[in-house]
Amino acid sequence: MSETLFKRNDFSTKILDILDHVEYRRVESSEDMEQVERLRYKAYKAHDVLALAPKGLLDDSDFDSHAYIFGLYYYGELISTIRVHYVTPEHRLSQSGGAFPEAMDELLDAGLTLIDPARFAADPELTADLPWVPYLTLRPTIVAAAYFRADRVLQFVRPPHAAFYKRVFYADTIVPGRLAKNYGIDMTLMATNVVEVGRKLLTRYPFFISSASEQRMMFSRNPNDTLPPLTIIPTARFVPPGELGTDLPL
Repeated sequence: MSETLFKRNDFSTKILDILDHVEYRRVESSEDMEQVERLRYKAYKAHDVLALAPKGLLDDSDFDSHAYIFGLYYYGELISTIRVHYVTPEHRLSQSGGAFPEAMDELLDAGLTLIDPARFAADPELTADLPWVPYLTLRPTIVAAAYFRADRVLQFVRPPHAAFYKRVFYADTIVPGRLAKNYGIDMTLMATNVVEVGRKLLTRYPFFISSASEQRMMFSRNPNDTLPPLTIIPTARFVPPGELGTDLPL
């Protein structure tokens, strides 16, 4: 997750170029879910964290009405996946809530809406030499914040990873690293206030920008829709700079 592999002033340009070879797919079919399950197993086993999935590699949260699972494809090959939960005061199911319910209730009782990503997994054989994978795998969390007009994007992570989220996503610490009893290890809860830092985030990392049409393809569940789009092409290159302020609830 280090930016040092790229020169700082070339970083965003390189990832924008990579977007030409990337696509997202919203996972909803049983066949695609099996592929996600295999990828989770492969990634968690490689990093010796299978024990952190006590409910199995697929769980009820994967099928919740506010959960969205994405696969990131590079040159047509699945290389990573993430689950994005839209959490509201009326719909509180989330990964972070299972570990830190008091902190989550405090945010939700204040009327905030939250984007809570979980189940990040990347193919260790395909991504070892691709330092941009964390950025583009996490990109749907920023697209979700724009689509749902959310107040915060959460990061429920192990303490050694906190510096990455503070640096890249301007995340604040909500719960310092402590034992998460349902995981058995120390975890920390962080949050990006996209209302305050959204413009700065998109200016610094323009590959996080998305068009309204891409946001709908990723997150719309209109009852009139039959199936989600097979392929979602990132639109960061095509959003006029003058529309930057419309992408997050600034």
